[in-house]
Amino acid sequence: MEQRYSRESRCYKTSRVFPTDVNNHNTLFGGKLMQFIDDIASIAATKHCRRTVVTASTDSVDFLQPIRPTDYVSLESYVTWNGRTSVEVFVKVIKEDLLSGERKVAATSFLTFVALDENNKPIPVPRVIPESEEELKLFETAPQRSEMRRQRREESKKFAGYLTVTPPWI
Repeated sequence: MEQRYSRESRCYKTSRVFPTDVNNHNTLFGGKLMQFIDDIASIAATKHCRRTVVTASTDSVDFLQPIRPTDYVSLESYVTWNGRTSVEVFVKVIKEDLLSGERKVAATSFLTFVALDENNKPIPVPRVIPESEEELKLFETAPQRSEMRRQRREESKKFAGYLTVTPPWI
């Protein structure tokens, strides 16, 4: 079975926070950060799989610190774990105050991507090999997150059965 080190999928994105990127609280729009997160996570997943990938889930985006126009953000992502046809990607968002240089973890996120073949069917992915202390910790705790995702997906499918699809204007 093919395998790749977590570090081989690692990638970075740095962006400045402009006034047009903030909400009425003068902090970065959550949706803008979520766009950055999905973008960089998809790159890490593709680098690991060397296949087309699709986002299967965003487990969470935990906003830990406000991000202001005096900050810039650096996102770091890499593959932490794999299933048969899917990979889990971790994204760490670090904000840095441009004037003071103070850095803080501003957000974290876990996403799952599925690798696809030429016919858009799921295909097996390479096994992940963690090395650093951070990678090992995320790898060790991944099966628990995977089980929570499975349970949440089952509940979401049940819940969807109760939802209406008729537009309210009809």
